[in-house]
Amino acid sequence: MTATDHRVTLVTRQGCHLCADAEAQLRLLSTELGFELDLVDVDSERELANRFSDRVPVILIDGTEHGYWRLEEARFRRALQS
Repeated sequence: MTATDHRVTLVTRQGCHLCADAEAQLRLLSTELGFELDLVDVDSERELANRFSDRVPVILIDGTEHGYWRLEEARFRRALQS
């Protein structure tokens, strides 16, 4: 499986500097590796807010939580190779 086979979602929030940092990093990586990146505002749905509100930004790979607060690039790259 390659990075292009995966869908990455960033659960974010307006005014969140960690979210902005994660988005910038993921956009660069998506250009390099070719995966699709979706952004979802944590406050757009009650279920998202209940699940992730205190941990944004949260990175999901194929709908499964990969990590939160900061992107660990080496770990992220390894996850996309599996």
